[in-house]
Amino acid sequence: MKAIILAAGIGDRLGKYSNNKPKSLLEFNGKTLLKRHIEILQIQNIDEIIIVTGFKSKMIIEHLEGSMIPIHYILNERYTEGSMLSLNCAREILLNEPELILMDADVLYDSRIIERLINTKIKNCFLLDRNFIDGDEPVKVCIDKNGKVNEFRKIISSEHKYDFQGESVGFFKFDNSIGKSLVSIIDNYISIKKNEKPYEEVIRDSLLKFPEKFGFEDISGIPWIEIDFPEDIERASKEIMPKLSKI
Repeated sequence: MKAIILAAGIGDRLGKYSNNKPKSLLEFNGKTLLKRHIEILQIQNIDEIIIVTGFKSKMIIEHLEGSMIPIHYILNERYTEGSMLSLNCAREILLNEPELILMDADVLYDSRIIERLINTKIKNCFLLDRNFIDGDEPVKVCIDKNGKVNEFRKIISSEHKYDFQGESVGFFKFDNSIGKSLVSIIDNYISIKKNEKPYEEVIRDSLLKFPEKFGFEDISGIPWIEIDFPEDIERASKEIMPKLSKI
């Protein structure tokens, strides 16, 4: 199994904490987010990691030089135009791999989360955490009364019916049928010049087209945090890091 890590963004919402480097190179307890990703994926016997870079690409490549696991880098030269184009850079993997993991680079998490995702029998899997503060920022995964995923986006319509929802971790598992679906949807958005949309909208469109193919794992209670704002860095250091399993 291969893993795609999206690490092209600028991270401008971090302000002075970005230090003019990619978010994935933020350090916690002396180890960057990206190094943690690599070590965790190596333990889980991932065959190859594909990292989509953009902002300060060379810095990421130099940082991971000498890694024991095969890493392939793909540069998104249009990284300022949205994450959909970053996902599109990995289209050959989406089209050809029988199964894969897709990951946001800016997440600090316990290794049990990836272990759960890799070992799940669900071929196309969302991860959700019920313990979250609702608002416009978290990407939500909605589950209906039959236990099926029926919505996936930041803003949920007040008319949408669901049994419960959770925040998406930003990690996914896909089989080849959905990989091909994602590429087709991306191509359509590009053709109508709507490629500025976030990659989550591509996944949502595939979900709405093939709802029967998707499932979810509930990882509520396992520590993790997405790093978007300065306050996330403080919470990651003080609350999340002390709870993480050693790797």
